[in-house]
Amino acid sequence: MSWKAGLSRYLPAVRFFACPKSPSSNGVRNWYLANYDELKHLNPNLPLLLRTADNAMPAVTTELDWTMDHLLRFMIQSGRFRNSNGTIADDRMEAAKAYLETDWDTFAASRLAHPGFDPERPNIDAVHPNWKEDAEITSNLSTYLSMKEDMDAQMAVIQSGPDQEYTRSVNALLMAQRVDLWCAGEKEVELAVQHLYKLGRLLNERETFFPTFVKDFYPGAEDI
Repeated sequence: MSWKAGLSRYLPAVRFFACPKSPSSNGVRNWYLANYDELKHLNPNLPLLLRTADNAMPAVTTELDWTMDHLLRFMIQSGRFRNSNGTIADDRMEAAKAYLETDWDTFAASRLAHPGFDPERPNIDAVHPNWKEDAEITSNLSTYLSMKEDMDAQMAVIQSGPDQEYTRSVNALLMAQRVDLWCAGEKEVELAVQHLYKLGRLLNERETFFPTFVKDFYPGAEDI
């Protein structure tokens, strides 16, 4: 099956940007017009948007489901943990590596260790304001609370860099969702869309999680 038929499976939308007059945008405009009918036939529910403006930089973008692991690996591999004098920030580097070693299976299981109680439920402190003082709950959730404390401490260190280091890294990673196509031909535009499709295959497909057993059963409303 053509990769074009899988666009809607991995990408929520594909957006093209072009200048309606500039020759530098000819490749984007021509490829979009030549392929729109085929792409829409193969992906009827996929938004394929062409946005034009004078002097716009021709480009194609999408949305990718980056995770914290992706961000931290990106920051480590690109050497973005830096002190103000330009040296490597060993404390933030080690905190990032420690965060990446988190046992997420254990964390997920320990979160629900107390029957009928989820410490990450929205507004949990309003519903159960004194739950952290309940000896039985804190005992059952001891592993979760310990891991959560360590993760929060690690994230505090990771985000403590100077000059908005963390925010700049987030923005830099998000730019990987965009391919600039100044003076690109139609072949280059197709390769750019295919590149985003491959990133979507890597990042956006999520398998439905089915636990091996159900710990709690929540009945529906009685009046249904």
